[in-house]
Amino acid sequence: MQDIADIPADRPVLIAGPTASGKSALAAAIVARQGGVIVNADALQVYSCWRVLTARPTEAEEAELPHRLYGHVGRQEVHSVGHWLADVRAVLAEGLRPVIVGGTGLYFSALTEGLATIPHTPPEVRALADARLTEAGLAAMVQDLDPATSARIDLRNPARVQRAWEVLRATGRGLADWQAETGAPLLPLDRVVPLVIRPDRDWLAERIDRRFDAMMAAGALEEAHQALADWDPALPSSRAIGAPELIAHLRGESDLDTAIAAAKLASRQYAKRQRTWFRNRMRDWREVPLP
Repeated sequence: MQDIADIPADRPVLIAGPTASGKSALAAAIVARQGGVIVNADALQVYSCWRVLTARPTEAEEAELPHRLYGHVGRQEVHSVGHWLADVRAVLAEGLRPVIVGGTGLYFSALTEGLATIPHTPPEVRALADARLTEAGLAAMVQDLDPATSARIDLRNPARVQRAWEVLRATGRGLADWQAETGAPLLPLDRVVPLVIRPDRDWLAERIDRRFDAMMAAGALEEAHQALADWDPALPSSRAIGAPELIAHLRGESDLDTAIAAAKLASRQYAKRQRTWFRNRMRDWREVPLP
């Protein structure tokens, strides 16, 4: 892994990497040696309901080193990249050197490149988008987008496509048009140490499978059971990798082995999307060598 001695102790550090790549351990090592605070940049680790299933730091790990923005959002709440940036701004105001770590590429892009101020999507537009995606499918929703936006977003990601569709429907302007008016970034790349982990696919796949087995042993199924009574697949918190598969098992729609296999596959597919984002959008970041 990265030699911590090479990292200036007075600069913020950003650590991006796919799921199960070891980025949280690197962040903890940096803060343990140089001081500072570990700040979450994972869109699902913000939710209080998923400690095990999102591999959030344990209670003991959070007690040992300063951590921020982990598990502070309720399961029913919507937490956007704009909310996260506001939370990060508050953390920076504390004066501690941040080591910001996670796998949500959009968070890092907004942090280092700025975020456009886009009007809130009205509930009626969100309902239209949900219906469009359900009835016509992802491909039809992609066809509705403007060309500039289609060229910029991950067209295989239903959440990203639906968000772009909603913006266009609600404002009459494409998401790319709004992003062209992006304000100044909170932490430009030239003010930070940007690190990215780009592991080999097979190496990562093996780690993902082992980690999900460890999650199951640590109580992931019990976490899913707690969410079962009022499960709402439309909530952002319900996108936790592995949660829909375990919920399906708890509802009697699949046996446990099938659910686990499906969750591992979903994790590997998510890691592939992350690796693609990092490869395309983080070319100027310093690659972290693996053992």
